[in-house]
Amino acid sequence: MSSNLTRRLRTAAAAVVLSAATIAPLAMSTTAAHAATRVDNPFVGAGVYVNPEWSANAAAEPGGSAVSNQPTFVWLDRIAAINGVNGGMGLRAHLNAAVQQAAGKPYVFQVVIYDLPGRDCAALSSNGELGPTDLPRYKSEFIDPIAAILADPAYASLRIVTTIELDSLPNLVTNAGGTATSTPACDTMKANGNYINGVGYALAKLGAISNVYNYVDAGHHGWLGWDSNLQPAIDTIKQAAQASGSTLANVQGFVVNTANYGALHEPNFTVGDSVNGTTVRQSKWVDWNQYVDEASFAKGWRAKAIASGFNSNIGMLIDTSRNGWGGAARPAGPGPKTTVDAYVDGGRIDRRFQTGNWCNQSGAGLGERPKAAPEDGIAAYVWVKPPGESDGASQYIPNDEGKGQDGMCDPAYTGNARNNNNMSGALPNSPLAGHWFSAQFQQLMQNAYPALGTGTADTTAPTAPTGLAGTATASSVALTWTASTDNVGVSGYDVYRGGTLIGSTNNTSFTDTGLTASTAYSYTVKAKDAAGNVSAASAALSVTTSGGTTGDTTPPSTPGNLAATTTASSASLTWSASTDNVGVTGYNVYRGGTLVATVTGTSYTDTGLTASTAYAYTVKAKDAAGNLSAAAAVTATTQAGTGTGGAGCTATYKVSSDWGAGFNADVTVTAGNTAIKSWKVTWSFAGNQQVTNLWNGTVSQSGQSVTVNNAGYNGAVAANGTTSFGFGGSYSGSNAVPTLTCTATS
Repeated sequence: MSSNLTRRLRTAAAAVVLSAATIAPLAMSTTAAHAATRVDNPFVGAGVYVNPEWSANAAAEPGGSAVSNQPTFVWLDRIAAINGVNGGMGLRAHLNAAVQQAAGKPYVFQVVIYDLPGRDCAALSSNGELGPTDLPRYKSEFIDPIAAILADPAYASLRIVTTIELDSLPNLVTNAGGTATSTPACDTMKANGNYINGVGYALAKLGAISNVYNYVDAGHHGWLGWDSNLQPAIDTIKQAAQASGSTLANVQGFVVNTANYGALHEPNFTVGDSVNGTTVRQSKWVDWNQYVDEASFAKGWRAKAIASGFNSNIGMLIDTSRNGWGGAARPAGPGPKTTVDAYVDGGRIDRRFQTGNWCNQSGAGLGERPKAAPEDGIAAYVWVKPPGESDGASQYIPNDEGKGQDGMCDPAYTGNARNNNNMSGALPNSPLAGHWFSAQFQQLMQNAYPALGTGTADTTAPTAPTGLAGTATASSVALTWTASTDNVGVSGYDVYRGGTLIGSTNNTSFTDTGLTASTAYSYTVKAKDAAGNVSAASAALSVTTSGGTTGDTTPPSTPGNLAATTTASSASLTWSASTDNVGVTGYNVYRGGTLVATVTGTSYTDTGLTASTAYAYTVKAKDAAGNLSAAAAVTATTQAGTGTGGAGCTATYKVSSDWGAGFNADVTVTAGNTAIKSWKVTWSFAGNQQVTNLWNGTVSQSGQSVTVNNAGYNGAVAANGTTSFGFGGSYSGSNAVPTLTCTATS
């Protein structure tokens, strides 16, 4: 540790008071420590510990003093962290500093407990040091020493708030047990029970300390907000809270959005909105979720948890460290009511590609500053993830911390089943998880919402970058520009592709990766300063990627036998494989000349179409060198309806997402001119599709034949009214849309 950093640590901001309305500094005194009285909400009327190490890192950034006095959690993410790593502060050193900051007044110390055996089994960047069978080590070398330190009478005056084991228990619900998003590691942890027993042991040991308040991680709305996930997740946590000698009384509450980016509130739409008769839940972004933001999810979770047996005084914490989504890209109001997707996408402040994206998200900003009791049922807004600490490395970095490299941290990564195969949206050039990421911190400050005070009277923007130039390969563009000038100094540059922020840098160069060969991309760059001023954009630069780097110039053969089958709202395309001298890597599918999908197989289903409409499709093959074949073309006209209207109802079927081995589908049931009391929808799959889980109905399947009856609460439908159900399925080969038959009783 350098002498300059040591001085910064010693002079870092000491404390803040959290109240229902404000956060204010707390003066130091020599008042004697006193035993903390247990309360329902530990944050009310209390100061909260400011981590001097994080505070020093933040203050060292241009403009960082605007937030360096904010309270953040201390992370214990490996055994060595208990005593301090590489000369840094250990748990006891932090607690001693917290007692000094408290000066005898009510004070909260926040700590993350995060070293479960085989932890975070669905990701790689945060894999820990303990293997899946290391439960004895977790107990004796991690939890026991922590509990011994927290129980020291020297810290009895503190209100110690823990966040227990991020992500792990939610992974047992969505990523284990044979689901479409299962991973072998999560299957192992579900089978051996070490997540359940490890969390139970931690709750029992820490809950036995009278001034410790345990909050269990509860994922976020974009992970557990569906009916099929939320209650099973609560049930899983309840099981863990009663394992290894623990009881539900050891759970003070839950924390949501930990180290994530879900918006606190989506101000421009609600889950109850509809556009032209189509519910917001049918939009691609919401995708039938019951929640659109973290505040509504937290309150819904709390109500269901209490109904499931947890204490009625439990509170919810929401991590708001990186969910502000401010800056120039923040929508000023609702989107257009042309389609439900245009309405949601135009108005949503969460600008990620998909709510499953979690690693170093481009365009994010600081959210609400920590605050006690900000909403009914919410114990506090907190900063669990210290802003500026990386979620994971863009590329693999050798390390002794047990941390791998997850594709979701690579800006070029095109996604997986857990994020519906969307781009990762990650910032480039990121360091290992937990290491300081200056470019991210600068962007978080720039895009803060509520916006940060400038801390200076400077209102003069930097000059616009000049001389923007780019050199291209088949999959990347390397940009360079001439530095801007500013009266208080330039703190960095934001790089935009097609008007969308894709990264920030402190240098005058940036490389954009994961691009498509032989494609034109438009770039602009803006400079920013420590006062929050942003320059005008550089002159726009258009760069076309090259055709490949292998020397191959022979395109693949044209896809053969392109054909389409349609329903009222979809077109299922199939074609024969192309040939190429270096091998075909995939196919581009175009609708009306616009690229709508890239697939590796020889089929694609286009959904969300309009009935009785003609659509022109073309398909081109591509190879590793970036060459594209000539186009195969077909015109497909959608049907007037997708089912028979027998006995007073019709049913329509839509594939909402498809990742090649599994899919989600939504079915809308519409009553005829007379109200109905119950309904039944039947169909036969053309392929080997299997329904794996279904919500808002009861299902039976025999071979290819499927029957779905209404649930007890949605059988009655008003005349011309609608209800719906959805399901997840698996398949291999074709996933053609079936024809539905709906029958009803009136």
